[in-house]
Amino acid sequence: MLKQDRYINRELSWLDFNARVLQEAADPLVPLLERLRFIGIFSNNLDEFFQVRYATVQRIAQSEKTGKKIFGGQSASDLLKAITQKVINQQKKSSYILQSIEDELEKQEIYFISESEVIEAHEQFLKEYFIQTVSPALMTIIINNNEVQDFSNNNAFLAVKLSFIVPKSSNFQYALIEIPKELDRFIVLPKIGNKQYIMFLDDLIRYNFHLIFNFFEFDVIESHMIKVTRNAELDMEGDVSKSYINKIVESVRERILAEPVRLVYDKEISNDTLEVFKKLLMLDTNDGLIPGGKYHHRRDYMNFPKLDRDDLQYDRIDPLPISGLSLEKSIFKALDEKDYLLYTPYHSFSFVIKFLREAALDPEVLTIKITIYRLSKLSNVASALVNAAKNGKKVLVQIELQARFDETNNIIYAEKMQAAGVQLIFGIPGLKVHSKICVIEKLQKGKKIRYGFVSTGNFNEDTAKIYTDYTLFTSDSKVLKEVNKVFNFLQVHYKLKKYKHLIVSPHYTQAALIKMINIEISNKKEGLPSGIKLKLNAITNFKMIDKLYEASNAGVSIRMIVRGICCLIPGVKGMSENIQVISVVDKFLEHPRVYIFENGGLEKIYISSADFMTRNIENRVEVGVPIYNDNLKHQIIDVFNLTWSDNLKARKINGKIQNEFVKSNNNEIRSQWAIHDYYINNRDL
Repeated sequence: MLKQDRYINRELSWLDFNARVLQEAADPLVPLLERLRFIGIFSNNLDEFFQVRYATVQRIAQSEKTGKKIFGGQSASDLLKAITQKVINQQKKSSYILQSIEDELEKQEIYFISESEVIEAHEQFLKEYFIQTVSPALMTIIINNNEVQDFSNNNAFLAVKLSFIVPKSSNFQYALIEIPKELDRFIVLPKIGNKQYIMFLDDLIRYNFHLIFNFFEFDVIESHMIKVTRNAELDMEGDVSKSYINKIVESVRERILAEPVRLVYDKEISNDTLEVFKKLLMLDTNDGLIPGGKYHHRRDYMNFPKLDRDDLQYDRIDPLPISGLSLEKSIFKALDEKDYLLYTPYHSFSFVIKFLREAALDPEVLTIKITIYRLSKLSNVASALVNAAKNGKKVLVQIELQARFDETNNIIYAEKMQAAGVQLIFGIPGLKVHSKICVIEKLQKGKKIRYGFVSTGNFNEDTAKIYTDYTLFTSDSKVLKEVNKVFNFLQVHYKLKKYKHLIVSPHYTQAALIKMINIEISNKKEGLPSGIKLKLNAITNFKMIDKLYEASNAGVSIRMIVRGICCLIPGVKGMSENIQVISVVDKFLEHPRVYIFENGGLEKIYISSADFMTRNIENRVEVGVPIYNDNLKHQIIDVFNLTWSDNLKARKINGKIQNEFVKSNNNEIRSQWAIHDYYINNRDL
């Protein structure tokens, strides 16, 4: 059997995931303004894909290697063409969906107007807004001598062509206007009656071309939007005398003008204008050239204004309480009694902040150790750690400065924490630290005791409002002793540790998972209860896929909920007929990693930061923690089963019809709504 018959290409699978995001933009079950935001998420995802994955394929295609071993028998150059065609088709579909949303908005008396549709009642408002707010922020570059210009990464530009009837030195003059990213892309104009008008910032600029270019005395002016995406990989080689932070800072700066990998352009642009800007970018290939409509940079729809229209948005869901935990009482004392499970955003991330704040103030606390991958821009986590250091606690923070696209944010906080006396460690050469762990040591009546947590998600209060993630709070000395071992490894990484409870990458994850899969195979053969349930963001590792195929062939029932990339092909007779895979995309982003093994009727359940990807298994420090409390086990299984029963937002993936919605004749179940109800109806959990 050929590799392409056993595995789906990961890049194409990722594009299939983004198609599921686009389905949300088209779904009438989703409120109109939320549908616009899904257009933004789709576009933002695509930007990051081209900066990272497409750029990698492109580098291989430009090298002497074919890439067939990497891409499952497909050459890198053929894959580039397949990606480009798929993206072009998705872009066309997204434009159609966007137009249908705008048509629906008009029925709600919300109108997008262009520069040619301005009514007299808005003229003065737009003139003042342009002069006072927009004009001072504009960067307008006159193109001369085909010099390479600063096409900043993933910024939107207007490519302008001025034509002169009276010949000058040339009949044409080209210019480049950067759309100011610090300004709101959408201008909300004064209402007229019940009618609400919205104008793109791009069109306001077009509306005022006569003010910008009046000294050229042009006869005709054309403008079309373009957007450049550049390679986002960081170059960490070079001068060994430079500090790690300085290397990251320089690499992030270099990313701004890295090699272009995509040019998205208005398909109405003239060929000569397109060629001018292709030459400026030194693009000598059609790979990565993506035609589109008048407006690009659609990720801005993620921040589309609310317009005081709550009826066109999802209802706000207030976080639910956790029985036994209180933001007004000691979490340490609660953990002396039992473990607790936080499931954001159904529960509040404030419990994490409260835990760290309590540690910062408690006179019995000696040390706080935590790993940090992505921090919010205004991070209460970082604030609590600085507070702890100022109160004399020994605070150790492993901060991952190479968390892609969050490097600058993490560097800012690293410097703040370092200034406050926090001890920082920056990881291990060649390994990202992606684990989400914390351990706190207290001296109580002369005895050291530990409290801590292990999570599937980043310690980020912004993403915790939209990402579903588990966090286990525990005072289990056996578990926390091993969490502390992970920190010892991070500090002295040539000494490997052994673990009885945790599953830790890069040395043990694959072996531990394969061992548990083998037990399920043996149990099935012996007639004992067997089965595997997995919830993942992605599965790309061929060895893990092959092991699941082996379990399927042994008759083990495998159910998988995979949000994103899935290189495994389910339901193939003689290979994977006992494997079913669905993906749920809805209001919240499904982010936890959960491993459930039947284990002869005594379920083994882990939550983890690790997906079944080679990078998570071999190239990162990841931690999975067992769930020992029976009540918490039942919670995780119940939530998994509710997600599995979804017949409104679940899709079948890698089947004959990709992304086909799961349908059922039974009652309609929207799992994220059902999970919310589950926690309401089980207040004693």
